Amino acid sequence: MVNLANVPTDSQFQSRTTYRIRNKVIYCLDGARIGIQYETFFAGEPCEIYHCVLESKSFLEKMTVTEHTLPFFLPSREVETEHLSSNAIRFIDHLEEILQSYIDRREQVRLIKELYGNQIGELFHSLPYTLIEFMLEDFECKVTVSIRYSDLILTLPSQARVLAWPLRSAKRISAADRRAQPVPSRLSYAESALKTLSLPEGSFYLNHCPSLCS
Repeated sequence: MVNLANVPTDSQFQSRTTYRIRNKVIYCLDGARIGIQYETFFAGEPCEIYHCVLESKSFLEKMTVTEHTLPFFLPSREVETEHLSSNAIRFIDHLEEILQSYIDRREQVRLIKELYGNQIGELFHSLPYTLIEFMLEDFECKVTVSIRYSDLILTLPSQARVLAWPLRSAKRISAADRRAQPVPSRLSYAESALKTLSLPEGSFYLNHCPSLCS
């Protein structure tokens, strides 16, 4: 379906025939070249727009990625190697999945910082947000949370680890207790819950779970 909306300002994309497929806009460029515009969203609101240009020296040769604006830490080259030579449509669609899932994970982290910034102490994440770790301090114990996404297209954690570290009152700590290292408790029920919830929902669950430190 031809749609000239949201044409990027780059001159090579202007005045080109375009085809919209869901959140992708495909441009027919000069020669054996195709431009793809990826539109990303979170909670119905638009986020970044990314571009990728595919080119072939002739219609008989396989296409290659000549330029793109995708984040450098996403495996665009690996996806190209795996899919583009055999199935260009699969390559285009898989890149869309990876980009949108990355945006989902990133925005989930932004949202928990916005909603629970007072409760979250330290927060760490990898560049593609496939590893997220944070600490909850507004409890009678210290709770550390570590979640992992085993695939770049996942938006729910595949692994979760929640540990509750006891806090001891300084008035009652003996010299022997000071030398002893506190032993954390692993909260398996919280880990199971986190693997079925988005990160904001999981953070809400942790912040309102009365037995978290019991």
